[in-house]
Amino acid sequence: MEAYPYIVVEGNIGSGKTSLVTKLSAHINARPFYEAFSENPFLPKFYADPEKYAFPLELSFLAERYNQLKKELNTQDLFHETIISDYYLSKSLIFAEINLPEDEFSLYKNLFSIIHQKLPKPNLYIYLYSDIDRLQENIKNRGRAYEMKIEDSYLDKIQKSYIAFMNQEDGFPILLINTTKLDFVSSDEDFNLIIRCLNKKHHKGMHRINL
Repeated sequence: MEAYPYIVVEGNIGSGKTSLVTKLSAHINARPFYEAFSENPFLPKFYADPEKYAFPLELSFLAERYNQLKKELNTQDLFHETIISDYYLSKSLIFAEINLPEDEFSLYKNLFSIIHQKLPKPNLYIYLYSDIDRLQENIKNRGRAYEMKIEDSYLDKIQKSYIAFMNQEDGFPILLINTTKLDFVSSDEDFNLIIRCLNKKHHKGMHRINL
């Protein structure tokens, strides 16, 4: 995996992206970094009242993600040549388009375009696909109170928006891996299936993989 010094793991809510980043980083001695979403004071408020808190939530996430990525990607680590993140800045645009009305999204998109070009692109983008039932099961198992009322329709919108983004992006290799039936956290066999996929040479564009 030396060809991928900057790897992004993305996915829907409850897809296991943070867990995979943790396992991958340990496996290849990479430097992980994680989105600090739990510290965002607008997130519980958004789930309680989406219309009122969507815009401040999305703006705060954009600022936090940009500042964190800029800091982390500019930090040299002589002991870890590879960096693995559990999000990419384009996540902000995907969620904002779902959550914001058209006029607010238009303003948001202008702000996003200004800062997005200032960050490097990943060398490999991994998207963990799980069906909605599996996502809901994972969400319930991790037990965050403010996530318990997330509806299937919202998860479906997120999934479709990610796929639309990946179909249009050709600046880096994208692996869409169907992990619905995998337990890469507890099963070494399932985790090794993913490792074997990552060790292959991948070219730009999206590659769909069923495991």
